[in-house]
Amino acid sequence: MVKFYQHTFNYEYPWQTVSYAFWLRYPNPFASHVLAVDVLDRYVDEKGVLKTTRLVLKKGKVPKWFPESFLKNSEAFIIEESEVDPKSMTMTTRTKNLNHVRIMQVEETQTFRPNEQNPAFTSCKTEARIISRFGWGMTNRIEAFGQGSFASNAAKARKGMHHILQTIREKQMGGRVPFLAPAYQS
Repeated sequence: MVKFYQHTFNYEYPWQTVSYAFWLRYPNPFASHVLAVDVLDRYVDEKGVLKTTRLVLKKGKVPKWFPESFLKNSEAFIIEESEVDPKSMTMTTRTKNLNHVRIMQVEETQTFRPNEQNPAFTSCKTEARIISRFGWGMTNRIEAFGQGSFASNAAKARKGMHHILQTIREKQMGGRVPFLAPAYQS
């Protein structure tokens, strides 16, 4: 069995600002579980698409009912691959955990693009698959826990993005930061 999560949310900021904020979102007060972020690879392809691979170290929570002997460390490395296409104004990110995958694998895709009804806003569609191959009659319980945790963490991630977006707005008002990242200026 596989559990799914899907959610669409609109940020009240233009796509350029949201895609810029994505790179600045750690640290923030809602992401204390993020311990480290490293860029492994970044380049602009022949079509002008910025492609980035990052490694993120996060600390997770283990449910009280899960046997302690199976998981000594709740830290997990996450691989994040992203594509930012300034021509189509689309940013797509894909993440998945690299360890603890037999217990639970979480694969997430996010797509950011201007909102169709109001291009001054940015639509973010999040989809995730939560898969456990643990067995021992615990697969459904682990996946249900993962689905609930993912939904809760996604809400915190939106709060974190709002925090960063508000910080960018405040700095723009003070004239201390350019409105767009240099990669998006023409």
